[in-house]
Order: sequence, then C-alpha cells, then structure tokens
Amino acid sequence: MSDLQQLLFAKGDTEVYILPRMANRHGLIAGATGTGKTISLKVMAESFSSIGVPVFLSDIKGDLASLCMQGEPGPKMDERIKQLGLTNFSFRSFPVAFWDVFGQLGHPVRTTISDMGPLLLGRLLSLNDTQSGILNILFKIADDEGTLLLDLKDLKSMLKYVGDNASEFTTEYGNITKPSIGTIQRNLLTLEQQGGDQFFGEPALDIRDFMRTDEKGCGYINVLAAQQLYNSPALYSTFLLWLLSELFEVLPEVGDVDKPKIVFFFDEAHMLFEDAPKALFDKIEQVVRLVRSKGVGVYFITQNPSDIPDAVLGQLGNKVQHALRAFTPKDQATVKAAADSFRANPKLNSEDTILDLRVGEAMISFLDQDGRPAMVERAFVLPPQSMFGTIAPEKRSEIISNSTFFSKYETMIDRDSAFEMLARKEQEMHRQEESQNEMIAQSRDREQGYSQPAPRRSTASTGVEKAAKSFMNSFGRQVGREVVRGILGSLLKR
Repeated sequence: MSDLQQLLFAKGDTEVYILPRMANRHGLIAGATGTGKTISLKVMAESFSSIGVPVFLSDIKGDLASLCMQGEPGPKMDERIKQLGLTNFSFRSFPVAFWDVFGQLGHPVRTTISDMGPLLLGRLLSLNDTQSGILNILFKIADDEGTLLLDLKDLKSMLKYVGDNASEFTTEYGNITKPSIGTIQRNLLTLEQQGGDQFFGEPALDIRDFMRTDEKGCGYINVLAAQQLYNSPALYSTFLLWLLSELFEVLPEVGDVDKPKIVFFFDEAHMLFEDAPKALFDKIEQVVRLVRSKGVGVYFITQNPSDIPDAVLGQLGNKVQHALRAFTPKDQATVKAAADSFRANPKLNSEDTILDLRVGEAMISFLDQDGRPAMVERAFVLPPQSMFGTIAPEKRSEIISNSTFFSKYETMIDRDSAFEMLARKEQEMHRQEESQNEMIAQSRDREQGYSQPAPRRSTASTGVEKAAKSFMNSFGRQVGREVVRGILGSLLKR
C-alpha cells in the first residue's frame, strides 16, 4: 500500500497518492466536526511511520493513542475495504511514544524559562506591548549575566528583584514600571494554576528524542496527551509552537530529501493564530516557510481553511478537504473560498462537492513530482490499519514504563538557578545589615557627652547599599558570553 516513492492515501475514480519527497511542503486537513479528519490524520501518520518517518501529533479526544494497537475486522471496516478494492490490506500496530505536559498519560514534557524566551512566554502570558517590553528587559538582564531561569519560581524571583530595584536598571536597560511588573506577576499566578509550573523545569525535552525509528525501521509516532492541555488554549498553542521552533532551531539544513525527517501535525490550528500579535504572526509565517528546508513537514488540522491566515495557507501544498456545512452566508463564503483554493478538475464542481461529501470522503489535492498541485479528486480515505477508539490504561502504562525515556524524564530536578542565587544575595544583604546595626549599637554605648545621638544612616545603610549596588552592577556587565536566540526567541544551544 505504500513505498518510498508514493503512499496510497485514498481511492475514488483514481488512486490518490501523497509523495514522500513532497511531504515537507506542508499540508492541511480541514472539515466540519464528524466528517473524518481524525481518520485522515491516522492514515497519514501510519503511512509516514511505515516508511521510517517519525511523527508528532496531539491527542485531544484520546482516540489517537490506539495507533499502538492492531486494528480488527468488523462489518463497517470489511465493507469499506471491499468498497475500495484493497486486496492487500492488513491490520497492524505502530511504534508509539506517549508524552504529557502534566506527566500523567505520558513522559513529562518540559522546557526552561530561558529556553522558551520572551516572545513565546509573552504570548503565553497574554501580555501587551509594554508588558512584553518589560519581559524582554528581564530576559536581557538574565542573558547578559548568564543567570539561569529554569522554572516559574526563578522567573517570579527575578521579576520581584528587578521590580524592587527598577531605578538601578533603568539607565542601561530602559524604563521598568511597577504596574507592568505587577501584571506579569498576576498572569504568572494564572499560568501556574493552569499547570504551567509542571511545564517549566528540568530535565528539558531534547527534541531529537522525537526522531526515532524502531528495530523494523518504522518511525515512532509521538502522541501528546492533550485532553487536559486543550482546556488551556494559550498553553496548548504556545507549547506546540515552541516544539515547532525547537525543530527549526535544532535540525540542520537538508534541502530537498526523499522523505521528511519528521512530520508535525498541528491539531486545532486556529488556536495558534487567535489573538496573535503581528510580531509573533510574522515569526510564525517565517518559521513555517523556512522549516521545510530542515526536512520538517507541518500539517494543520482545523474545521475551516479560513482559520489559517492566507500567508500560511499559501504554503500548504498538500490538502485534504472533508465536508463543510453552509448554513449562513458566511459559511457559503467559506465553502467557495475552500473550493477556489484547489486546482480545478473539469469532472467536478468543487463548491457543490464539498457540501456533498460523505463521512470519510474528501476532496484531495497533493503535490505532483514537479511540486505542482494536482487536480482535485473526490475520493474515500483508506481505513486505518490500527485500532479505532481508546486503549486500556494498563496498555498505556506498559508502553510508558518500557520506554527508553522512562528514566530520563520522569523525575524533575531542581538545579541552582535564579531563585537560589537571589535568595542567597538577600540573606547576605540581611546579614550585613544586622552586622552593621550591631556595630552601631556598640558604638552608641561607648558614646559620651551627647544628649542626642547624630543620625546613623552612614554605616548600616551604606554597607547594605554597597552590597546591593555591587550585585546590580554585576548584572549590568556582559560576562563575555553572548546569548543568541532564534527566530521565535528560543535560546540557541552553542
């Protein structure tokens, strides 16, 4: 059913193949709820895995974990196999690795505050331009000094410190306002309540762990348990965008390849673009455009193609359009726009066909061997070879515990970082203050002939101020190691 030259995806009047060497030209799977998008996703993921291409996808409904289980015959399945004339169809399972930001249904997925960077973190915290500017200053201070911001407590400590000493930093780094600091602190509390404290920390994910094959040469399908994560839309979309940026920054340029290095499915893609500031949107468009040269195929999954901005939609060469509904004039305009995006087929009226598609049926146009969109075809997507539905918790636990990554990511570690460093500095300042106060008290006891002691700010406050200024001055100096960040602000490892 598949080989390195072409992967059979659907059958209608003709057979429809996706070409592995064109799969890094990105794609779109669209359609109304219940029309077959999940099946298209599963079949495409299975096809890529079968030729040794690793896959990443998010499991929002809990029914993609079953890729690890062999499918079974049944009346509907048998009917579809017979209808499509699939004489060599066989059921099978695929190698799967489970991941979960919350560490409950898969290996924990973490990154550090420093690694994520201010641009994506600002999106995650829903900051305005002014507040994002303050966050950039904070990262600049930390980057200049090589201070580790690993988790949320590091970031909260750094925010408090910078806010308390804003006047000392303003000259070199720009104006720092306490109201903006306060807003960021409040938004951090909200993020923490949503589970963000579990996402930030170490050991951080090595994105190369997604890019494995099993002993038979099949690519691992990395399934992110997203049922809980999906309830926090900002965290969900920012997390997936961070993963994509990691792939972009870590992987080398490879140009045109026989098959992708990895295929990344971005489900509920509309969340990525909702309320995204223009600066971030421009970066997203740039990453999508450039990541194909790293051998990465990105496939957006959404209900309406109009959910994807034109600048990104124009880069998606492989399209699977399931049925749409047209109940309002706006819906009708969406259907027309979707139909017009295909290369016309004289045998089809694309606009009418989109409304007439049955479950599991789609209008499909993949890139041909010259990189041109093929004429749109109406066809039924092949049935998946893996199991339908969900898997037993015991099966999931077995796969997780037997994974080579179980010992690598399961236990969180807490290295010495900004929180501990700032706590030590504060303790040192308090110790110096107490020492100076004691010296003043002893001096006062020895004083004779004064009815009222002179003001004694000099010794105590001067000692403490010197300690504080020494620390702050150290932040203002470059330590000889320039920190470099990528397109989306992620820390580049050098």
